[in-house]
Amino acid sequence: MKWMPEFWSYVVSPFLLEGAWLAVQITALGMLWGTGFGLALALMRLSPLKPVSSLAWVYIWFMRGTPLLLQLVFVFDALPLVGLKLDPFATAVIAFSLNEAAFSAEIIRAGIQSVARTQWHAAASLGMGAWLTLRRIILPQALRSILPGLINNGIGMLKLTSIASVIFVNELTFRAQQVVGQNFKFFTVFGAAAIMYLALTSVISAFQHWIEKRLDPEREHEPRGGWTQRLFGFTPPAAETSAKAPAQPQPSAATGAVDLATSAAAARHKASAPDPHFVVCKDVHKAYGEREILKGIDIEIARGEVVAILGPSGSGKSTLLRLINHLEPLDRGEITVNREFVGYTRTPGGLKPVRNLAKARADAHIGFVFQHFNLFAHLTTLENVMEAPVRVLGRPREQARQTALSLLQRVGLAAHADHLPHRLSGGQQQRVAIARALAIDPQLMLFDEPTSALDPELVGEVLQVMRGLADAGMTMIVVTHEIRFAREVADRVVFMDGGIVIEQGSPADVIDRPQNDRTRRFLRMVEQAPAALADGAPAQALPGPG
Repeated sequence: MKWMPEFWSYVVSPFLLEGAWLAVQITALGMLWGTGFGLALALMRLSPLKPVSSLAWVYIWFMRGTPLLLQLVFVFDALPLVGLKLDPFATAVIAFSLNEAAFSAEIIRAGIQSVARTQWHAAASLGMGAWLTLRRIILPQALRSILPGLINNGIGMLKLTSIASVIFVNELTFRAQQVVGQNFKFFTVFGAAAIMYLALTSVISAFQHWIEKRLDPEREHEPRGGWTQRLFGFTPPAAETSAKAPAQPQPSAATGAVDLATSAAAARHKASAPDPHFVVCKDVHKAYGEREILKGIDIEIARGEVVAILGPSGSGKSTLLRLINHLEPLDRGEITVNREFVGYTRTPGGLKPVRNLAKARADAHIGFVFQHFNLFAHLTTLENVMEAPVRVLGRPREQARQTALSLLQRVGLAAHADHLPHRLSGGQQQRVAIARALAIDPQLMLFDEPTSALDPELVGEVLQVMRGLADAGMTMIVVTHEIRFAREVADRVVFMDGGIVIEQGSPADVIDRPQNDRTRRFLRMVEQAPAALADGAPAQALPGPG
């Protein structure tokens, strides 16, 4: 082993270490710029504008289909022709960045598409714009899918910096070749270079492991938000949430529902002047391709009224809710809330969508509770409720935190403020979703099958919270199959089928004395299912979206 001292002398050789540091610099800058450009390309690929997506695809196709060595030589020879004379190091960084962008774009695009589309819908319902949603909601969740591919690219780039020697970049491999050219000790010198590469790639792998551990949803979440929240713009609250949570005993869901009647938002809503035309849907049409979903809906809802919409799956109930909050555009007709269009302005040619639709949704203050909760999976319960007040409404963080804690207290979940959504039961998640919707001070609450995704024993706790909102005077439109809830809580029942309103009236008229044969058949079908909620007892909800 006489060669060992000489071998290790090359491992710590300042000449080779300088080359290794140069390789690290090229890799770091190439990954940084390449990933940034790759994000832009990924968003272009996802653009609904065909010229934009096609342009990105052509770039990716070309860069992935040609050798990096040729790209490196081309950039080295081409830039001087257009008056850009750069040194070999800068040329290598540019070439590696342009190449990396093509590969990282597809990795990032796949990561973004792996996040459920419902996360976009939930953010939009809170008034969050596309860029804010991407930064705060989508990318943090996509990061777990994106990270392994990007780290692999980084390791590959570090090793491929050796080909930069063709444009005379004096990095590690090139320097090792220079040493070997003088002493011809191939095994010793190149072995030392290999050890140095292995050490550098091991550091990158260790970094990957650390990040993945931090992103693991099964780990104990930090009460004040993790580093991913800070990385993507979330500054955690100044104090521990659990330490400042109310000290009194936690209320049950039913008690919390009653307490909702005292909330400031509900009290203001109840005290508002009566308006029989608070929500007006006039000749509303909506189609998806050749399939016509809504065929001329006319409904008027008074302020403070609770309207339950019944009907079979596919009748257009959920679509109507999404149109009210402008989560989808109207094909024809008009919808106003508090005598204002949501995201439209009237022109001589008809209604035209406003430029800043996210702001229009935020200004409308319409709360939306989805069938499958749609909580933001990477944020804690408290952070879910705080997100819109801080990011959309611009409220001070401490004020938003206190309001969020108060709402969670009222729905019986203050003790779960620091839990991630996957640690909660379905009923608890839906109550958090209600608290999140209430945090924007809604003037109207929309519920899209809020209990159909729940186990029977969890239905009662959600419906009790909704009862409390109804008692508080909140205007509510509830798409539901919970017949007893509709009978006991709703002021009016609307039955839809085939994209039209079949009949509407008081619960006694529609549920107990239906006039239409289609309504009677539907109610008979529902009656065959287990009975709905009775004084807080759980009930079976008829599954299926509207």
